[in-house]
Amino acid sequence: MKREKSNIKWHIAFIEAIQMELDAYKDSLEFLPEYQLTAEPLRIDCVIIKKAKNIEIKKNIAAIFREANLLEYKSPDDHVSVADFYKVYAYACLYASFNKIPISNMTISFIESRYPRELFRHLKKIRGYKLEENSPGIYTVKGDILPIQLIDNRKLSIEENIWLKSLNNNLDHLEVLQISEEVDRQEKEARIQAYLDVITMANFKTIEEAIKMNKPAKSLEEVFIRTGLAARLEAKGEERKALDIAQNMVNLGLPFETVISATRLESEKVKALYEQVE
Repeated sequence: MKREKSNIKWHIAFIEAIQMELDAYKDSLEFLPEYQLTAEPLRIDCVIIKKAKNIEIKKNIAAIFREANLLEYKSPDDHVSVADFYKVYAYACLYASFNKIPISNMTISFIESRYPRELFRHLKKIRGYKLEENSPGIYTVKGDILPIQLIDNRKLSIEENIWLKSLNNNLDHLEVLQISEEVDRQEKEARIQAYLDVITMANFKTIEEAIKMNKPAKSLEEVFIRTGLAARLEAKGEERKALDIAQNMVNLGLPFETVISATRLESEKVKALYEQVE
């Protein structure tokens, strides 16, 4: 399961999450995932372009948005480092130069699942910036011509930012139920397949338990059936059992071919078990 979690496509899910957060403005915004900044492979996670420059976005995570907005997302097991800050700042300068727009017409947003203590210390002591938490989890950097914000998605309100707040590997039963009810209410499951896939893989046990606990309501189970994730959840459960059996067989020193034959697991997964024992 540890190996599988390392392969979770968090960034694809982030694109769907940010689109859902700004769904009310979908006709006024253009989303450019993994935007390539140069002929070389320099890419930012997402660029959001205002189609109408004078539109006011009344959404907490996008209050600072201007003409072009660069977003850098870090998965729950990663964080925004000082080096990441300067890399993305450089990307913004490149974007402004190549697209011939004033740097002051751009913004940078960093989204992660923790409080960036080391980065904040650097920005205050070395750069002389000030930081303001304008709303829970949203920190604005003051002192630069380029508007910058850092978002700790754990502290966001689930009522206002359900998609970004829930993009983590530590959901509880109530949060799982809230997500399912919101997906069911908006009937947007076809648009967020990657998002649902990621939170299912990252919160397997919690979602499995939530479905069992909320059988009478059926909403969670029905959402997962419609999206095809119920079958995936069941398959993951069977695979987990097979991995447990395989682990016991490996611990007993049984041959590689015997473990493969008995469990029908992929050879790479069985090899990983042997490597862990070694």
